[in-house]
Amino acid sequence: MKLSHSFVAPAPAEEVWEALLDPERVAPCLPGATLTGVDGKTFSGEVKVKLGPVQLLYRGTGEFVEVDAEARRAVLKASGKDTRGNGTASATVTFVVGDTVDVETELTVTGRPAQLGRGLIAEVSGKLVGQFAEHLASTLASVDPDEVAQQQHLRVVPDEPIDLIDTAGVPVLKRVLPVAAGVLAVALFVVLRRRRQR
Repeated sequence: MKLSHSFVAPAPAEEVWEALLDPERVAPCLPGATLTGVDGKTFSGEVKVKLGPVQLLYRGTGEFVEVDAEARRAVLKASGKDTRGNGTASATVTFVVGDTVDVETELTVTGRPAQLGRGLIAEVSGKLVGQFAEHLASTLASVDPDEVAQQQHLRVVPDEPIDLIDTAGVPVLKRVLPVAAGVLAVALFVVLRRRRQR
């Protein structure tokens, strides 16, 4: 699945570029993500995802496989697996930094989140990118040492899970309500039929 997103660079391009290459600065900006280790261009982490009453915890690794400082273009590959074996996720993310940050993602998801479908995943990912951009802008605007220290502390403190249904909001309801109405109609039909047979 290919996803495309873009947001206005929240600071000078060079500053945004340097921040995006630093997992320790970016991790607190990612909803549901917790950084657990960094080794050069590779890093490890966790992402919590909530899907209704079900909570999934993905553990995985990522690596910058291409970094073009002159063009401010980088390619990141990441993959993770749900700790309970409910699915996997892998992505190749290409981003280019200028007046805007343009992000192209090749995403593969298996398991329960995949049941949401392409349209809903695109809707959710778009909102998450928007949240990330807001958090990144806040991080880059911070010049208070205490605030910076607090952000760094967030790297090792487990983040709240991404609530996919809450994030998607109305689109989920639009998909769930027709199904619920259909189930209700079938249930009523069965009840009425049983009454008639009596």
